[in-house]
Amino acid sequence: MPHSRIPAAIVRASSPPQGEHSVLVPWWSITKSVLAVAILRLVDRGVLTLDARFDDWPFTIRQLLQHTSGLTDYGGPAYQKAVTNGDPVWPIDELLERQDARRLLFSPGMGWAYSNIAYLFIRQLIERTMDSDLNQVLQELIFSPMQITGTRIAQTRDDMAQTLWGNPANYDPRWVYHGLLIGPSTDAVNFLNQLLTHEFLPKSLLTAMQDRRALGGELPNRPWEDGGYGLGLMIGNMKGVGRAVGHSGVGNASVSALYAFLDLPGMPIVSAFAEGRDEGVAEHEALRLARME
Repeated sequence: MPHSRIPAAIVRASSPPQGEHSVLVPWWSITKSVLAVAILRLVDRGVLTLDARFDDWPFTIRQLLQHTSGLTDYGGPAYQKAVTNGDPVWPIDELLERQDARRLLFSPGMGWAYSNIAYLFIRQLIERTMDSDLNQVLQELIFSPMQITGTRIAQTRDDMAQTLWGNPANYDPRWVYHGLLIGPSTDAVNFLNQLLTHEFLPKSLLTAMQDRRALGGELPNRPWEDGGYGLGLMIGNMKGVGRAVGHSGVGNASVSALYAFLDLPGMPIVSAFAEGRDEGVAEHEALRLARME
């Protein structure tokens, strides 16, 4: 196992996951992959259609999932100041007004821009369709069928205090408007393993999820040779190992990475979590573990 500062887990072929199974860590944007699977489960049930428009907006559910909707992101000085000061979380309508969300960056489908607001809308769609809160929906649609029991949506500052690094800044996880999962490293690899190898989704939907929009080449201090994005999945090639599928994340003083390395023997699936705000730290650790025999 790596240093305790970087809890990690790995699964190869049909072997059970090995690694940290009791310590909770924030998953950050790995949550987006879980939300995308929830949408695809509802598509499989016939209650949603990927190419249907989202409410009165000019983009589709598929475009929300792939960050091609044209929506802006949230963040910036006012957001960061509110988070740092421990201010009450802004109501959603206020967030959208502050970010001028109706002013799209480009016509839907004509560009790519990472947008947490897009996944806020995905969350709203999931909760509305299932008439239930996100935590309960994810348990029903994904975690219970996968027999994953240690992961949940963080809803309070006390929830964050239960994670490995505690919550010294008194961070409110509701600032992650699409929802923030916390759980052990082994739950993360179990999720991605079952998604990719256990026919959890019909083949056609798993193929759609991995339909990659190419985004360019290397990223500073990160192991990517080229990157792309599917539906809730980062997809590309990492240096020396070939294809990688999964997601990275960064949040309040910690980072996350969860990847399947498709071209390595046994197709290792690795999760790694670290302190700081450099996603490359978690990605490089995941890559290192994947290459170990």
